[in-house]
Amino acid sequence: MDDQHLSSSSGSQQRQSDLPSKTGTVNGWLVITLLICGLALIYRLLPSGVVSLLDPEATPKVVIPRGDLAEYEKSTISIFQNASSSVVYISTSELVQERFSLNVMETPSGTGTGFIWDNSGYIVTNYHVIRNAAKANVTLADQTSYPARLVGKEQTKDIAVLKIDVRGKTLKPISIGKSSELQVGQNVYAIGSPFGLDQTLTTGVISGLGRTIPTDDGTAIRGMIQTDAAINPGNSGGPLLDSAGLLIGMNTAIVSPSGSSAGIGFAVPVDTVNQIVPLLIKHGKYERPSLGIFIFPDQIVNRLFRTQLLPQTGVLIESVQPDGAGEKSGLRGTKRDAYGDLILGDLIVGINDQKVTKRSDLITLMQDFEVNQSVKLSILRDGVVMNLDVKLEYSQSVDE
Repeated sequence: MDDQHLSSSSGSQQRQSDLPSKTGTVNGWLVITLLICGLALIYRLLPSGVVSLLDPEATPKVVIPRGDLAEYEKSTISIFQNASSSVVYISTSELVQERFSLNVMETPSGTGTGFIWDNSGYIVTNYHVIRNAAKANVTLADQTSYPARLVGKEQTKDIAVLKIDVRGKTLKPISIGKSSELQVGQNVYAIGSPFGLDQTLTTGVISGLGRTIPTDDGTAIRGMIQTDAAINPGNSGGPLLDSAGLLIGMNTAIVSPSGSSAGIGFAVPVDTVNQIVPLLIKHGKYERPSLGIFIFPDQIVNRLFRTQLLPQTGVLIESVQPDGAGEKSGLRGTKRDAYGDLILGDLIVGINDQKVTKRSDLITLMQDFEVNQSVKLSILRDGVVMNLDVKLEYSQSVDE
């Protein structure tokens, strides 16, 4: 009895275990059948050519001959090829002391552009490119690199001259043009190293002339060329060329909240560069014209104005250099009388009919003059405005 039950039970279990396997097989065939029907339906509905995704007979497209380049393209290419070998890439480094170990390490500090001035290895760039740099390295267009040393700088014009030792190597100095005859609308070409990408060409036009831009020291550079040629960080010190491929300016600054090109760039006119660079090479400095005076800071002048000791603001002379240009012209410095009371000196309020209200005004205006040139100085003395003719001289030891 028990054996029969066991046998019956085992047979029942065997039949139940076979059921899912047969059901799964049926379902699998059903899915395959539906898939085949679906593909057949798609084949009937779609155009016959769409179904075939691969074409074993596919070949490259026929190349259409481009033909000759446009004349303006040829001109641009020629300008770049002729001038690019005169443009250099400048990288600088600075010495940084680690906070904890106090070890001094040399770290990269910036990049910029420059151009070859002559066959002796003099390189012209912006002063701000090499400012505070411990070392500078110049890479030529052929990718050869040379350490550079600073020859001279003129901060008020943002111009610096470097020197590399290239004995036995032939250099190609840049061709110099003129900036005094430039016109708004002329085509211009800028070559530089924006964001470290050397030998980059951008094009545009002259957007304005005679612009004044501020500098880091609170003064300003006058007579700048404005251009819409794209100028970005790294373009500084590079050449701005005219359509003849001649240097007409040195790219210097941009106006942009983001620090990238916004279509407003500025260049130092080549006439200024050509005036200052030879003096830097010859003397290591630019002999700026001087009035031969020492002047008070603007804060003191403003305090005297607020306390009504001065009727207006200007540049107050603290003292004059003995036997200097100011003394020879009769300028007076500030002094105290026997009782210790302050006797104010001359207050400079204008130069060559240009208004002067603060120190930076005077420094900026003085950039237009040269040593041995005579200027008309408007001064306030004892409440009266008078004019004096001053012959400018060179002196390193005075403010102006």
